[in-house]
Amino acid sequence: MSQVFGLVDVLADVLLLAIGVAFLSVVVVYLIDRTQKRHAIRRNFPVIGRCRYWFEHLGEFFRQYFFAMDREELPFNRAERSWVYRAAKGEDSTVPFGSSRDLKPTGTVLFVNCPYPTLDEDATDIGPITIGPYSRSPYVSHSIFNISGMSYGAISRPAVLALSRGASGAGIWMNTGEGALSPWHLEGGADIVYQIGTAKYGVRGTDGRLSEDRLAEIAVHEQVRMFEIKLSQGAKPGKGGILPGVKVTEEISRIRLIEQGRDSISPNRHPEIDSESELLDMIEQVREATGKPTGFKVVLGAYGWLERLCEEILNRGTETAPDFITIDSADGGTGAAPMSLIDYMGLPVKESLPLVVDILDRYGLRERIRVIASGKMITPAEAAWALCAGADFVVSARGFLFALGCIQALQCNRNTCPTGITTQNPKLQRGLDVADKSERVRRYAEQMHHELGVIAHACGVPEPRKLKRMHCRIVLENGRSVPMDELYPPAPAMDVAAEVAVGGVS
Repeated sequence: MSQVFGLVDVLADVLLLAIGVAFLSVVVVYLIDRTQKRHAIRRNFPVIGRCRYWFEHLGEFFRQYFFAMDREELPFNRAERSWVYRAAKGEDSTVPFGSSRDLKPTGTVLFVNCPYPTLDEDATDIGPITIGPYSRSPYVSHSIFNISGMSYGAISRPAVLALSRGASGAGIWMNTGEGALSPWHLEGGADIVYQIGTAKYGVRGTDGRLSEDRLAEIAVHEQVRMFEIKLSQGAKPGKGGILPGVKVTEEISRIRLIEQGRDSISPNRHPEIDSESELLDMIEQVREATGKPTGFKVVLGAYGWLERLCEEILNRGTETAPDFITIDSADGGTGAAPMSLIDYMGLPVKESLPLVVDILDRYGLRERIRVIASGKMITPAEAAWALCAGADFVVSARGFLFALGCIQALQCNRNTCPTGITTQNPKLQRGLDVADKSERVRRYAEQMHHELGVIAHACGVPEPRKLKRMHCRIVLENGRSVPMDELYPPAPAMDVAAEVAVGGVS
């Protein structure tokens, strides 16, 4: 019995000590808050005022689960995320009772169903498209929906490997982003689009300029199918890439040819490109050094330069044209960007994509230059709209992040991603199982292609690339919808030979 009483005394002493430490801690925090001058809330409401910052932080996570409606959250609502999750897991993607989508807001997209839909037995497989017919190694692709640029460093090693394996299984391509080519891109077996950012990671010479020798070394890999020169991206047009130093590991520094542990900030443009002529010069330099199709990525703002670019192409010859143009949307995603750019700069893809397609049509370059659409298109309907507008391909980054298990925790600009996708912390990366997530990536891509076919057949065409602007209607301010081809009528193609002959193209 004495032992029991002794134990009770010890526990009582421990409890009193804990209470004393807690009280002392509160007193210390009270004095700190009361005397500090940086935060008015904490100065006026010591201790309790600190709860505000805690609740503000937790609000990011609780809103999406308890307070936001299925269709109201940004940047991606619960309905969109849930569809991707189900598609990636191979679960039933049907919904009951009726649509929760509001069909009245201005800009709402509606597809025009045909009274005599295409029968499954009459449908055709997705036809091949050749990119870069004038390069030594043209790329022939059957895919429509592919993985947009996400660089190793911004995302983790297991994320890159899972994406590459999943892309290989689905027969789609994967863009490296501006962070250069890692062994994990190649190990997964996917077709690769190598992106050349303004810092020229992986292909920069000792003088800081583009190295043709390094380009040739990259092009030796058969998996590397194309090269994309990044002029700008939707989330931060006019601003280079931002990789925090905490993410620059020894391996990433070796792959990117940068210093370990230091913030890596890319220039806001390529110093070599200050005109349409210089842009075509770099495209030709990369294409000649690699033998692979070469194009560029841009978020559109001003667009008069595209007219001058087309004129310069016609002067030089259509073989000098970029093999593709990737049009990114102003609401594109990124790991880190200034809010002033991410919220206000550039045109959304709903406006810029039809504009670019029409300019290329007008100059007779539409078939020569393939168009890739990018920016918040993670569901079949959004991708189908882009095909109606004139895109040849659609690429997505965040759709595939959701397929990997992203929960929209909004930690991408830190090294604390809870799903292990956008962190270089090995403890957090451990949660991302490559075998499981690569299967999710594959299933998501395959389900996207399948449902694009479903939309196409309902519109009466045998495959998604047969969708035209007449198959899509857009809701106006008065609540009525009009066909997209009335909002964006087809541009009359130029008679290129006649224009050149009379000096119309200068």
